[in-house]
Amino acid sequence: MELKLHNRLAFGFGAFGKDLVYMLVANYILYYYNVVLGMSSVFIGAVLMGARIFDAVNDPLMGIIVAKTKTRFGRFRPWILTGTVLNAVTIYALFSAPAGASDGKLRIWLAVIYIAWGITYTMMDIPFWSMIPAITNPGAERESLSAFARSCSGVGDAVPMVLTMAIVPVLSGSAAIADYRIGFRWWALIIAVVFLISEVVFVLCVPEKKPEKMETVGVGQMFRSLFRNDQAMTSVIAVILVYLALNIVGNLILYFFQFDVGNTGAYNIFVAGCFAAQVVSMMLIPAIRRKVDKLQLFLYAILIQILGFAVLLVFANTGLYKSTGWMILMLPGVMVYAGYGVLTVMLTIFLADSVDYGELKNGTREESVIFSMQTFTVKLAAGIAIFIAGIIIDVVALDPNAAAQSASTLTGLRIAMTIPSAVILVAALLVFKKFYRLNDSRMEEITGELRARKQ
Repeated sequence: MELKLHNRLAFGFGAFGKDLVYMLVANYILYYYNVVLGMSSVFIGAVLMGARIFDAVNDPLMGIIVAKTKTRFGRFRPWILTGTVLNAVTIYALFSAPAGASDGKLRIWLAVIYIAWGITYTMMDIPFWSMIPAITNPGAERESLSAFARSCSGVGDAVPMVLTMAIVPVLSGSAAIADYRIGFRWWALIIAVVFLISEVVFVLCVPEKKPEKMETVGVGQMFRSLFRNDQAMTSVIAVILVYLALNIVGNLILYFFQFDVGNTGAYNIFVAGCFAAQVVSMMLIPAIRRKVDKLQLFLYAILIQILGFAVLLVFANTGLYKSTGWMILMLPGVMVYAGYGVLTVMLTIFLADSVDYGELKNGTREESVIFSMQTFTVKLAAGIAIFIAGIIIDVVALDPNAAAQSASTLTGLRIAMTIPSAVILVAALLVFKKFYRLNDSRMEEITGELRARKQ
């Protein structure tokens, strides 16, 4: 299927809206329930981890349901639209905790609404990314659409990260943190509306291929095929590690700017610069790929991130940013997020390529099942990161209600938001270097063999 310009733009708009809601939850749910509402950070982390255990069953099951769907509107788009409508409702509810509710009732609210948010996000996210291998061919076409979609999702990531702490006080009509609950409610509503519009445009403007005849297989057989796909499993492990590394620092960096740097306005500018670097790096991938093998590009991006975390630790622990100004922190921030931008695009391409590899090896295509693993692992990484961040806040004795923190608390915070992430990325580097095999030449062979088999 040849995608026209308006199809590609609609795909990008859908990716933008989808990541608006994801990033608001991934990076502000801890702050909202811990700092604004006063809930225990450890409890928040425990709820999110519990939801991930549920996702271990829910997400792959949703992938199987999507794979078996057959309607006159296609296999993927009905689920994208349904999931979007329901998720827009839950994102608003998640940041609209009842005023005056006791701590016990707030805990029940968080647990119930967050699980509902995760279920409905899964409903639309799995079929959304499953569209890429379903409507593109391996190689330049797939990489171009993946890079464009991920660039747009990067912009979607940036909007809540950059604007939330600037807009929430305005919508609250107050600079008091206790009043931020009002601002968060209105901000969540705005994001939910934009999200809904973006996915409606996507559903209307991105066509599906007429699905090929597919053998109906049982749940057990689909999972056996998935776990026999060693390249898909390697990619899934890499997704967990890469997203976990960034989500840990993503959940702690606001605390760092508020309590260590002492400037939440600087946080907004810092995040804007980081996400600009992320989007630019994504957009440059098609040009870079003309000269660099995709596996080499992936490894280079991880090394840049590791170096960025090392520089951030040095700048923070030596207090260099206090003598030179906080803007020096932009250097390691740009390194980390530029590397992350490359990794997210490449991981999408690797997962899509593993679909073709699995078809050649096992005789069946499992776009939805494989991309359900991406959805699960991305949410798993976010849940683990928030759980870790919640424990860190408790261990370093950070008091969200105190204007000043102890020296030991700040030192612990600086170490916790850098060293664990760097170690996790080293693990991702070793795993991928040892086990991933679908380089450019191998994918050309697979494409040719599949074409010959179909003929």
